[in-house]
Amino acid sequence: MELVSTLACPACRQETSLQMPADACLFFWTCPACSERVRPVEGDCCVFCSYGTVSCPSKQGPVRDQRSEYGSCC
Repeated sequence: MELVSTLACPACRQETSLQMPADACLFFWTCPACSERVRPVEGDCCVFCSYGTVSCPSKQGPVRDQRSEYGSCC
């Protein structure tokens, strides 16, 4: 499972690599270059699925965690 994704800001196209949380969604992200507050496009669960080079962990497949048999970020 990949936990690093590069987000491309839809406003300025600045690319930023981020560590994805394995157990939570990142619904908002603020671009460090232009300060645009980015949200997922309709139908996507998080900004990684909308603007990232790698989809979020829940889209990559099941992840074991301490809360349940299979965890997911979204």
